Amino acid sequence: MSTNVMQKPPAFPIPAGVFAQTVTSVEHFTDRLFKFRVTRPASFRFRSGEFVMIGLPNAEKPVFRAYSIASPNWDEEIEFYSIKVPGGPLTEHLQKIAVGDTVLMRKKPTGTLVNDALLPGKRLWMFSTGTGIAPFASLIRDPDTYEKFDEVILTHTCRDLAELTYGQQLVAATKQDPLVGEVARGLRLYSTTTRETSPQMGRITDLMASGKVFADLDVTPITPEVDRAMICGSMDMLRDTRAMLEGFGLTEGANNRPDTFVVERAFVD
Repeated sequence: MSTNVMQKPPAFPIPAGVFAQTVTSVEHFTDRLFKFRVTRPASFRFRSGEFVMIGLPNAEKPVFRAYSIASPNWDEEIEFYSIKVPGGPLTEHLQKIAVGDTVLMRKKPTGTLVNDALLPGKRLWMFSTGTGIAPFASLIRDPDTYEKFDEVILTHTCRDLAELTYGQQLVAATKQDPLVGEVARGLRLYSTTTRETSPQMGRITDLMASGKVFADLDVTPITPEVDRAMICGSMDMLRDTRAMLEGFGLTEGANNRPDTFVVERAFVD
């Protein structure tokens, strides 16, 4: 539900061709990760899983970066999940935003992590590392996802346990959501760490190669007859997971050519 928040005047004029939206909430999870929500323009439409370019009105020529929209397409607000990069052209300032501040958002969303880019299937895998979970935060809260797939498995790999908090809270809230909670019964979360000791450790590609992830979830290995997949994360993770899926017989698709898996290459370093 939207919140009435008084907007603070931006430091610089708003550029043409962008929305100027007000920050409604900010939550910091670790010294590296935070989420924030902004008001949603009445005319803004997007497909769950897409990204948009955002920036701050803190310069005459603001820096814009691609950010996946973490809220579903029915939400009254727009949510983003971000890393904090010391010295980063945008995140150095973005991590300091507060309720009432202005965030700039270009008007055209885009992206490949949308249900329309996949052929019909029975089981959907969402492979993510770090803030790469953001587009899946949108998709798992979209009823359309559960109309197209009987089972949805979200994997989230981070270095430390605290970095998994956003995903854990997200899935728990989704299963209690009055709109999608009933249909999201087929949603499962598989969280792993690569540095701090946790119940599940390792890179997701290593866990697929060994078969451990399939054994842990009590599911059959990935096949093109049953499975579809989406990937979002670091460049190394994208490359290795893509190769792994191709080894299982899946083929990369796109918006204009749906197939058995898709990759999002626009992300925040």
